[in-house]
Amino acid sequence: MTELLERSDAIDGEAVATDWARRFAAAVDAGGSTADLFVDDAWWRDLLAFSGDLHSRHGEAALAEQLASARGVLRSPVTVVAPADFVAVLPTVDGVVTAFLGFDTAEGRGQGLVRLIEAGGSWRAVSLFTTLEELREMPFAAGAARPDGNSTDGRTWHARRAAERDLVDGEPDVLIVGAGHSGLGLAAYLRAMGLRPLLVDQEQRVGDNWRRRYDSLVLHDPVHYDELPFFPYPETWPVFAPKEKMGDWLEMYASAMELDVWCATTVVGAQRVADRWQVSVRRAGSDGVEHTRTIAPAHIVLATGVSGTVPQLPDIEGEFDGPVLHSSGYSGGGFGGKRVVVVGTGNSGHDVAQDLVNQGDQVTLIQRGPTYVVSSGAVAQVMMGAAYSDTSPPTSISDYLGASSPHLSAATTAGLQAATAAMAEFDADLHRQLAAAGFVLSSGEDGTGSMRLFLGRGGGYYIDVGCSRHIADGTIAVRSGVSVTAFDGTGIVLSDGTRIDADAVILATGFGGMENTARQIFGADLADRCGPVWGLDDEGEVRGVWRRTAQPGFWFSGGNLGFARFYNRYLALAIGQDVLATN
Repeated sequence: MTELLERSDAIDGEAVATDWARRFAAAVDAGGSTADLFVDDAWWRDLLAFSGDLHSRHGEAALAEQLASARGVLRSPVTVVAPADFVAVLPTVDGVVTAFLGFDTAEGRGQGLVRLIEAGGSWRAVSLFTTLEELREMPFAAGAARPDGNSTDGRTWHARRAAERDLVDGEPDVLIVGAGHSGLGLAAYLRAMGLRPLLVDQEQRVGDNWRRRYDSLVLHDPVHYDELPFFPYPETWPVFAPKEKMGDWLEMYASAMELDVWCATTVVGAQRVADRWQVSVRRAGSDGVEHTRTIAPAHIVLATGVSGTVPQLPDIEGEFDGPVLHSSGYSGGGFGGKRVVVVGTGNSGHDVAQDLVNQGDQVTLIQRGPTYVVSSGAVAQVMMGAAYSDTSPPTSISDYLGASSPHLSAATTAGLQAATAAMAEFDADLHRQLAAAGFVLSSGEDGTGSMRLFLGRGGGYYIDVGCSRHIADGTIAVRSGVSVTAFDGTGIVLSDGTRIDADAVILATGFGGMENTARQIFGADLADRCGPVWGLDDEGEVRGVWRRTAQPGFWFSGGNLGFARFYNRYLALAIGQDVLATN
């Protein structure tokens, strides 16, 4: 257990939380006031339980509205309960009582987390987090509720799985486009609920989106943060997994979780007919010939990654004699000792530059704007050590504790600023060396590091897994505060009027986002209806992802491994809600 769980306090936290839970339930039943329940600046974040969506309410009026909407939804007393393998009430720290709550709603089992302080003569919530954890009519077949495995129709397991994969006995409930970690994790949740997902992916094998990338690629987050649903890594798994290992793990996960995946398959058309989709897919058959098939799922989920699949390419005038690639088109191997310019200093730009240097190329990195850089060691030890490590609470608890703090709350901002400052101290020598090499550093939005950059724009930072030392020692040259304005045959011209000779150019300039992928695959009308995807809305919730869009039956899933693991649960439950509503 972490240091947090070893602290103690004279306050009877369980009694305080139990009394608040009773008063909260009474206020819901009576449609009462929030005055003695919440402090003036309180937040209530709800995932499906009482709002039917992902919402973060802030301030007296918004909380009163949320409390009123809970009336008729809450179907049981609210109690202080201990989640599996954990404690019900955390030791009081700085006068704050933190407790887990349990309750039932009209649809299923709920869970909550409340943080309480003494104010105005009573204990009031600084923040409340409530979630719908399971649908009563679609419980997860996991743990004590796992299936027994006995066949009920006389078929062998192999025969049943073959029929399921080929859709012999019916249409899928959900078509998931993209069989990366987001799509696979969502499919695992859906299948455990008794729904039938089908994944399609253009790659030849599950995991190829990792295998075919440059050789230096490793996960930038520690292993404890990167688990997939229902399936922890072996205790021998490395802290930062290399790409081939991750690709093989995804393929094994799909097999172990009995997920139906059609590889070498692309969507060529889709239209909504009544309450189902008619989707045409082109699939390579065992005979090597492509076949077109129409399937009719009730729901489609686009799970091709937060960044999307449509490269963002700057408009650069002139001609260049050598190859010009987007980073997504660079699969490693280098150029045989050539002079290569890499444009962009996010994770991809650094990773590509590192691979090129490892292959013997001469690399110049073009840094168009300041970049937040943090070492993987600082992330693992300072940022995530207490929550995601070999001595931390279970992953499910750390996920819940992290998600319980609304993204835009003052407490979350202060916490991110403190963590960013602590990591900067850990990385002080690295940062001094980078600055001396001409690399311009950022501390993120208002000093909050990578998290707000990730949630707001999906980039603008680098978690160092080896490239920074090449910049610090001059192996990789850096030109900062400039952009490429023109090609001139054998080199590039920069915005300050200077020129660099080059044999190849790689543009690590990002992607157009998930909405552009939707536009490319499903058309402009659907993409326009769905609206912006990713970035924070006025409440601090991520736009468009893991929640209902304006297009019935169409959803987005994305995020890094940790975000996808946590929020795909609620996306699966939302899809389950809609399936139950239409059946």
